[in-house]
Amino acid sequence: MKSVPKETLSFLLQLKQNNDRDWFNDHKAEFKSIESEMKDFYKEVELKLQLHDQIEKTKAFRIYRDIRFSKDKTPYKTNFGASFTRRKPELRGGYYVHIQPENKSFIAVGFWNPHKDDLYRIRKEVEMDAEEVKEILQQKELKKYWGEVEGERLKTSPKGFDKEHPAIDLLNLKQWTFTKKFTDKEVIATDFAETIDKHFQAIRPFFDYMSSVLTTDLNGVSLID
Repeated sequence: MKSVPKETLSFLLQLKQNNDRDWFNDHKAEFKSIESEMKDFYKEVELKLQLHDQIEKTKAFRIYRDIRFSKDKTPYKTNFGASFTRRKPELRGGYYVHIQPENKSFIAVGFWNPHKDDLYRIRKEVEMDAEEVKEILQQKELKKYWGEVEGERLKTSPKGFDKEHPAIDLLNLKQWTFTKKFTDKEVIATDFAETIDKHFQAIRPFFDYMSSVLTTDLNGVSLID
């Protein structure tokens, strides 16, 4: 079973303290070795996901920062990250793994930046009947592993929606996300990939609901057949 090597966290700490090209080039071989091991770890996570989901793409994010339009000109990220994309158009939602020392690692799932049409469709579903998604959000396993739904919210009700609607707390969401933080000790544990996978399994009822909503119209007619 692949795990996150201890060297990953120590390398990222050193990079944080020496975030310049000269230092990085002097440690390029070490970085390449760690990067390769991290890609093996992402593959381990993907293999576990494929046993209960359909992942069409795993993307390991580059260590290099895009500094063209940023005031922060440090050239390198101080974390490793990867995303796992479900098969579209049938399956919606996404998975993300973020590895960062000093107990800043986390995993995240959900809808970070939903298309405006998708967000409108979700809101219309909630407006019409919020009980199903409320029941899902209160499921024991989901609550155990993820807690409460998160995301940016509108300060007022969405245009065209009643601000007095009983599910206004859900209608106001601009994102539908869940995050779970981990300590450095948890990250380098040999069973961390298994821990991640248990969390990812627990979110499936929510993903199944959203996939059903986003692939049908308000009458339940499929949009992708």
